Amino acid sequence: MSKLLLTGNEAIARGAWECGVGAAFGYPGTPSTEILENLVKYPGVYCEWSPNEKVAFESAAGAAIGGCRSMVTMKHVGLNVAADPMMTLSYVGIVAGMVIVVADDPGQHSSQTEQDTRHYARLAKLPILEPGNAVECAAFMKIAFDLSEKYRCPVILRSTTCVSHSRFHIETAERVEHSRVAFEKNLQQFVPIPMFGRKLRAKVEERMATQALESAQNRQLNTIFHRGNELGIISSGVAALHCVEQFSDASILKLGWAWPFPDQLLKDFAASCKKIAVIEEGDPILEEHVKALGISCDGKNVVPRCGELTPRVIAEIKAKLTGAPLPDFSQVAQADDLPTRPPMLCAGCPHRGIFYGLTKFDVIVTGDIGCYTLGAFPPLERTDLLICMGAGFTLAHGMVKAGETRPVVGIVGDSTFFHSGITGLLNLVYNKGNATLIVADNRTTAMTGHQDHPGTGRTLMGEETLSASIEEIAKACGMKRIRVVDPNDLEAVHQVLQQELAADEPSLIISRAPCILKEKSAAKPPLAIDADKCRNCRACLKLGCPAIETLDVKGKPSINAQQCVGCKMCESVCKFGAIR
Repeated sequence: MSKLLLTGNEAIARGAWECGVGAAFGYPGTPSTEILENLVKYPGVYCEWSPNEKVAFESAAGAAIGGCRSMVTMKHVGLNVAADPMMTLSYVGIVAGMVIVVADDPGQHSSQTEQDTRHYARLAKLPILEPGNAVECAAFMKIAFDLSEKYRCPVILRSTTCVSHSRFHIETAERVEHSRVAFEKNLQQFVPIPMFGRKLRAKVEERMATQALESAQNRQLNTIFHRGNELGIISSGVAALHCVEQFSDASILKLGWAWPFPDQLLKDFAASCKKIAVIEEGDPILEEHVKALGISCDGKNVVPRCGELTPRVIAEIKAKLTGAPLPDFSQVAQADDLPTRPPMLCAGCPHRGIFYGLTKFDVIVTGDIGCYTLGAFPPLERTDLLICMGAGFTLAHGMVKAGETRPVVGIVGDSTFFHSGITGLLNLVYNKGNATLIVADNRTTAMTGHQDHPGTGRTLMGEETLSASIEEIAKACGMKRIRVVDPNDLEAVHQVLQQELAADEPSLIISRAPCILKEKSAAKPPLAIDADKCRNCRACLKLGCPAIETLDVKGKPSINAQQCVGCKMCESVCKFGAIR
């Protein structure tokens, strides 16, 4: 055994490897991405980036039913995509252990929503474990696999951004191999048609009742910190550990097995304290159940529903509960004058060309999740509507069918095209839609850290494979007008947009150039602005390139040579030949 300093995501990967996971599937999404990126470094495990979370989930289910310990990873919004098979797999069950690792994002650091995965655990009637730090991440993975095999059902492990990305020293162990269990045909278990499904449904309730009893007795997952009987706090995950530090005089029940609820444990703990407070991140799921048990408690009357429960927030909650004074949270002096850093496309980002081109037309743009989401910000401001992955195409189709008279442009990225864009394109063609669709193809899944996808020609295991063609798939879906354009060529972009927006039929534009952060060989010598030739028309600033700077609102722009990658977009918009 040795000690390693690991993040929560690294610890999840290590714990999975140590307990013999044989196959792991997922789709990248912050804050969960690094789990598979670290697991693939260990020997003896098959790892895969799947096209989307539903495919990843079903593949992991197939592996577990096929007798191999498996896991699937995703962020919280990814579970929306995988929810369909999860609901049924709860009934069907598995043969070898299967763990569903979901990373929630309280505070929406990198997400469009702040949903609480515990709702899904309750809806699917599956156990959910909540580690509070990296040490527990590794330990809970092993327990999750054991519980999964004991009850023959998947187990959810819920992390959060704080848990996934904070580091702790982990005591490591050697890998324990698990022999594959042969699949045996059993229609009554694995084919849940109604006549069989009704029986499986009853077994799920029996399973949950047994799990609730076990969770009430489990002191490895559910921990009590005895510190008096005046105030008792019920919490879970990293919020519970913050409470341990902030409430030095309160007894704390930290739930690591968060569902099914350990009713008897909750009752016994509440009976040992004069006053009870439930401090939980996200929705009042635990609080509502505690009250349903007839236990009076404080909860969301003092705990925020939105945002992350940081130590500062916990201190504010303590002040409300106990009347304790607030600690001094004054701003660090050195940070007072730091400039703001709004999110923006990188210097040389190929997406800039397509969004700049769209600024020349009176259109509605429905966008998607990825780097190209940043096209919504000034000075480009060329995204009008955003919901979720794949919706760039389907929203555009719906707006056209609703009678929108202006041209509608739907945008997705290349990874998103394979994730959930193909069905939207097929639907538009099949139902005779007339939107202009754009795939912003930068040859990678960029925003989550340059992961491969079916269009890149490489797998997560580092193997070369086929590179799926967006053009050929679009043709197979019936799309007749397909154009490929280099977004760095602004004149070509303008011509293609002008032609396709005027077409009286649907079209697909593939804006293709590599992400400059991933393909650094695409960078060229930096450009410079000749101050004598510059008329200060400031047209170059409309590109929103961070390499083009001004010292004041009236001063002439200049190019930061350390940031410029020589894409030449600014050169093409300068009418006076001042950029070279």
